[in-house]
Amino acid sequence: MNPLITLTDKDIEAKYKITHAIEDVKNILDDYKNDQIVESIRTVLPAGDDNSMLYMPCISISSHVSIIKTVSIFPTNKKFPTTQGNILVTDLNSGEHKANMAASYLTRLRTGAMTAIATDKLATEDARSLGVIGTGNMSFEQVLGVIQVRDIQKIYLFNRTESKAHDFKKRLEDFGIWADIEVVSDADSLVEKSDIINCATQSKTPVYDGAKVKPGAHINGVGSFTPEMKEMDRTIIKRADQIYVDDMHGIKEEAGELIDAVEAGIISWDDIKGTLAEIFDGEYLRQNDEEITLYKCVGAGYFDLAVAHGVMKMFDQ
Repeated sequence: MNPLITLTDKDIEAKYKITHAIEDVKNILDDYKNDQIVESIRTVLPAGDDNSMLYMPCISISSHVSIIKTVSIFPTNKKFPTTQGNILVTDLNSGEHKANMAASYLTRLRTGAMTAIATDKLATEDARSLGVIGTGNMSFEQVLGVIQVRDIQKIYLFNRTESKAHDFKKRLEDFGIWADIEVVSDADSLVEKSDIINCATQSKTPVYDGAKVKPGAHINGVGSFTPEMKEMDRTIIKRADQIYVDDMHGIKEEAGELIDAVEAGIISWDDIKGTLAEIFDGEYLRQNDEEITLYKCVGAGYFDLAVAHGVMKMFDQ
């Protein structure tokens, strides 16, 4: 029996990049379309105050790989990251546990890869400006995903604590992002001038006015993941001409904004146009440059399996 491989975020980040994640997510979406995935709905347990524990198991029949991912989300952390994760990878040919890997970076990276796929299908082809609402760790890989699929020349940043937006700007610049980056003082001014909007907060109340979003904008909502969280308002959901989601089962259980909009009669679940698995290998979806498009993500275990398996192929040699 081989020893269990242990990989830190630093180990993984040195070798596994956003381009790898995009391809691996596309591969897992193909498996999903072909009924090669066995999964359970993510279990979210309250852990006191605003803290949460998440548990996500998944199996790929075609790849003979299983994972279980554990995530802690502690928004008030001072000494540790808000989100911390771990993935146990099992070889289903033998039942051998192959690797124990940190999942904080992989969670951010697979979410950025998913955003890249949705943005590529839905944003205007000449989109040049990106607005980022919420500059926590999750947002960085969201930017990396968008710049893989659109020629972004201007990035606007907004965070409730403005100093964190300036720190985020420096991090982007240090990474080599060449776009002009500006920190703005309010979210509404950001959405008024952004071709693409990335929203990644855990707010329980909307963080921008949906009436301010300009025609033709594409919105990625990736922050909220419980029925109580609503970072987007009813107005933008009503205005959206096309709404797509990452995983329909998870959305109906966890996407607070969409659950609220359905309960209020603003939309029905039938108004959701499709999922990533239904659009990733298809045609460009936007009908015209005036449509507002929206992609909502809450995550699912098979996306984590995609990147964990991709990492294993790099390290298990």
